[in-house]
Amino acid sequence: MLEQFLPKTEFSSYEDFTKNFRIKVPERFNFAYDIVDRIAAREPGRRALAWCDDKGAQAEFSFGQLAEQSTRAATFFRAIGISRGDPVMLILKRRYEFWFCLLGLHRIGAIAIPATHLLTKKDIVYRNGAASVKAIVCVDDPKVIDNVDAALAESPTLKHRIALEGGRASSGGSPRPGWRDLGAELAKASPKMERVQTENSDTSLLYFTSGTTGMPKMVEHDFVYPLGHILTAKYWQGVEDGGLHFTVADTGWAKAAWGKIYGQWICGAAVFVYDYDKFVPAQMLSMIASHGVTSFCAPPTIYRFFIKEDLTKYDFSSLRHCSIAGEPLNPEVYHRFLQATGMKLREGYGQTEMTVAVAVWPWVEPKPGSMGLPAPGYDIDLLNDEGASCETGEKGQIVVRTDRRTPVGMFHGYYHDRELTASVWHDGIYRTGDVAWRDEDGYLWFVGRTDDVIKSSGYRIGPFEVESALVEHPAVLECAVTGIPDPDRGAVVKATVVLAKGYTAGPDLITELQEHVKKTTAPYKYPRIIEFAAELPKTISGKIRRVEIRQKDAE
Repeated sequence: MLEQFLPKTEFSSYEDFTKNFRIKVPERFNFAYDIVDRIAAREPGRRALAWCDDKGAQAEFSFGQLAEQSTRAATFFRAIGISRGDPVMLILKRRYEFWFCLLGLHRIGAIAIPATHLLTKKDIVYRNGAASVKAIVCVDDPKVIDNVDAALAESPTLKHRIALEGGRASSGGSPRPGWRDLGAELAKASPKMERVQTENSDTSLLYFTSGTTGMPKMVEHDFVYPLGHILTAKYWQGVEDGGLHFTVADTGWAKAAWGKIYGQWICGAAVFVYDYDKFVPAQMLSMIASHGVTSFCAPPTIYRFFIKEDLTKYDFSSLRHCSIAGEPLNPEVYHRFLQATGMKLREGYGQTEMTVAVAVWPWVEPKPGSMGLPAPGYDIDLLNDEGASCETGEKGQIVVRTDRRTPVGMFHGYYHDRELTASVWHDGIYRTGDVAWRDEDGYLWFVGRTDDVIKSSGYRIGPFEVESALVEHPAVLECAVTGIPDPDRGAVVKATVVLAKGYTAGPDLITELQEHVKKTTAPYKYPRIIEFAAELPKTISGKIRRVEIRQKDAE
């Protein structure tokens, strides 16, 4: 399958890789038909997905089964009026039905919007309105279903609500009124359908990603996007034909697209999914060992907890490659993991807007803490404040030069927002908003965000969203949200709060504000640290100087 898209698949060096790696893009590519169905036709019994949860349940799906189930999903969606270009939100955690639905939406040319189950009513209303969401498919979780129902009155485009089990868990054992039962609908849907013609430039995926100057942006990917993840899977994550790859990610995040479907299947690997509600390091390690995972990818937070366990208790004989991304890697974690397992962690860097753009490739010796070297197809540069290319050792913003070529898998722009797109991508340069420096060997070292986005436990948290939640509380006059370095989470959210008249700072108010944020926006965003101040540092134009708060914290 891989040879269909790559003129050359094996390389002798990084120089050979950057010079000769190239992806052949078909005139019309649709992952569901051109990958899943082709594998299913040739090897229907080939393993595609190995799933288990933290309660002991297990399931395995072949490509033949996935082809059938996703076709049933496609015919069901068409039967209720979903068609090419219609946006559908998927809030399915790590349930295997996510793969049925995502592929089903690809088949009919609809737009899939993966989303986290942690969204509140406010989050859902915003997303429904911004993307004109026509249907939501979600887990049978009372909180999720309640929030979707609460958002309905303010979501005029939302026509269909679909849940696993029809929402029985939230309505006493019978389907909740107004909701469809996904399992029942798939069971009666037709497993046959003619191919729907899609164009490479059609929108296939929308991801909402956090910023600091407004509500989350809508990152738009086309139908060619999966091919860009050949780089991600084979040459960074080290997946193997016939192997089993495990990326730790909820399906609501773009990391799932990086590690739980596209590149892995194109390269011949199966995907391992561990569906859990609470991260328990020992349980995850046991899953990796007992299921024979061959390649593994996770954010540094996961590895920080791993090295606190007795790793000698686990049989890692099948595990051959471990990669890491989401935030900078602490060298101590690298060395302790290497000492315990003999495996070198290979960092990678990219964004929701792209595929892997910088990584420690197979021919490159890791430098602990460095994100590695640029990917072929990505013309990476560092620009200083004057817009000039940085010298060795000089910090600058990471940019992708697209005047000569646009990497396969790079986003089309921000959905329905040309102005926002143009603000970061103009004159043949896409500005990532991330700052790094380059050493004498060309390795890139991450410094931080230019726009203050906080990376905590693999999540990207926009200060604006947390600040918006806080100022809804009557005690908060104004506030600024920043990140504080944390040895386990990478960073934690800190809020500097100016109180309104009549309120007194204290532990009880801190708890009250934290609980308020948890209820108003996704709970993982709540400020673990709250500090009260008489005023906030500001520029002459009235903008909050978060950089000054961070400097004070560092001192």
